[in-house]
Amino acid sequence: MLKKIIHNNKLYAIIISNKFNKEGVHFFTPDEFSQQLAFMKHPKGKKIQAHIHNSVPREVEYTQEVLFIRKGKVRVDFFDNNQKYLESYIIETGDVILLAHGGHGFEILEQTEMVEVKQGPYAGEKDKTRF
Repeated sequence: MLKKIIHNNKLYAIIISNKFNKEGVHFFTPDEFSQQLAFMKHPKGKKIQAHIHNSVPREVEYTQEVLFIRKGKVRVDFFDNNQKYLESYIIETGDVILLAHGGHGFEILEQTEMVEVKQGPYAGEKDKTRF
């Protein structure tokens, strides 16, 4: 239900299966990550107190992205920072993946709809090295 891609003690990705289903709030990312990922399941009637997020300066060194697979099936290929292949994993409808470190590529195995969330603004071609 939860898969972590780890290489040389570095967390490259977190995959949350669509079958993950635990009550409460579950954060999967370390506090120092610039992108935080959590699963929340609350009963009907629970209230979350209204709040405003304060202006807190943060430094983002690398882009971390989250993909929500709305529909379909995708093979994700993981690479280290030297572009060396590590492993592949298949994600499908309802799965969520946080890509935190290293390289990654995708092969769409079925028609797929996904939503991507990452830090901005997007820096165009300066944002990534293709290989």
